[in-house]
Amino acid sequence: MSRIGNNPVAIPAGVTVDVKDNVVTVKGKLGELTQNYDSVEIKVEEGNVLVTRSSDSKDQKAKHGLYRSLLNNMIAGVSTGWTKQLELVGVGYRASNQGQKLDLALGFSHNIVLDVAPEVTVETISEKGKNPIVKLTSFDKQLVGQVAAKIRGFRSPEPYKGKGIKFVGEVLRRKAGKSA
Repeated sequence: MSRIGNNPVAIPAGVTVDVKDNVVTVKGKLGELTQNYDSVEIKVEEGNVLVTRSSDSKDQKAKHGLYRSLLNNMIAGVSTGWTKQLELVGVGYRASNQGQKLDLALGFSHNIVLDVAPEVTVETISEKGKNPIVKLTSFDKQLVGQVAAKIRGFRSPEPYKGKGIKFVGEVLRRKAGKSA
């Protein structure tokens, strides 16, 4: 039994949900998202979205909670948006942006220049005495996570000193190193 799938998703003011031909379209003040679905039934009733399944097969049970979570993320995204913050930990690690181009200095012989998708807003925060922070904001949760993972992949945190790109608030497992 999918406990997540049984919960209705509330539709906030200013958001419209349209279900047609196995495609859900969610429109809000920040943007518009679409999602294909199968094996479940999606209905809009009295300001709520309900996801139901016709049988208890393993496939339908799995997709029941999945599509309910995807709908919830879409509705939250077009109404409030999603934000990920990455912290650059290391001596000489810097980040700057000009529009949608993110310029990262991560200790390599060259800077890494990344063209970020137009749906994602990039902001860099550099304060003296603190690690630089890259702030990514968008209405699409999957896209923000994908861009953040790509940036983190340029220099993942290492376990001895903790140098690298990490998410703000992420707890890293540290190793002791050599003991003489």
